[in-house]
Amino acid sequence: MKHGLQIFACNASRELASEICHRLGIRLGQLDISRFSNDNLRVQIQENVRERDVYVVQSFTEPVSEHIMELLITLDALRSASAQRITAVIPYYSYARSDKKDAPRISITGRLIADMLKTAGADRVLTMDLHADQVHGFFSVPVDHLTAIPAIAEHFRRHYDLSNMVAVATDAGGAKRVGRFSERLSIPMAIIDKRRVSDTDVKHGEVVGDVRGRDVVIFEDEISTGGTLVSTVATLKAAGARSIHAGAVHGVLCGPAIERLREAEIDSVVISNTVALPVEKRLPKITTLSVAPLFAAAIERIHGGQSVGALFE
Repeated sequence: MKHGLQIFACNASRELASEICHRLGIRLGQLDISRFSNDNLRVQIQENVRERDVYVVQSFTEPVSEHIMELLITLDALRSASAQRITAVIPYYSYARSDKKDAPRISITGRLIADMLKTAGADRVLTMDLHADQVHGFFSVPVDHLTAIPAIAEHFRRHYDLSNMVAVATDAGGAKRVGRFSERLSIPMAIIDKRRVSDTDVKHGEVVGDVRGRDVVIFEDEISTGGTLVSTVATLKAAGARSIHAGAVHGVLCGPAIERLREAEIDSVVISNTVALPVEKRLPKITTLSVAPLFAAAIERIHGGQSVGALFE
């Protein structure tokens, strides 16, 4: 066991945390999450963590509020147990989408959750592909921001013919992210003119770029209900795309997403395992890549005081 390093997992990310531990050659730490009769959560750390470097893995997935509370209570329990340093490992930080005040009298909840993590006991945060880069600035503790773009790009390089492929951003806001993806594959990119009417209603306009007769890969940071993706597929088909594929870091796939993907004219979808995918959601066209090697390497570097940025150089 690496000296002084311990990793724990709450209920949203046990499988990913187990993979990370396997990569590091250590066992997953033991904790018990239970409920009192009045429905309050109770977390007990079941081994000694005094003066240890501790990491807690928990994605903010459904039920989001419950999983956030699990993490906050676990962080506080570890602090009370005298852990030397506590890192909240949040592969999918869902509240990164709440990053601005775009309506009157609302909360910038991404910042609120960041403050709550520090209050609960997090000394630093390790996360992956935040919805918006500025969310990094919401945290008053050190943040290591990983990206799965290189891993997903490498999958496309190995398993797809890139000679006729174009990367597509579903809107102007995602152009920078898709630009990094397309540069890795040395392929051109196109952008969809999108107007978001509400959280679930998206209107698409014209395709900016040439996709006629081309193999297209739509790249997003996450696929939630699949509404944007399906609308983009329809727009690209109308523009003459030959085949359509999708890549996304976070396969949230909530609500009607699975039915939409099943019925959509999309050939394949590549996601990572930042969000656990239940068996009933595993369609034949969905490929899931593991980000455990990347998180394991990052944790090892943080624990040893080495550069995390060097992983992407």
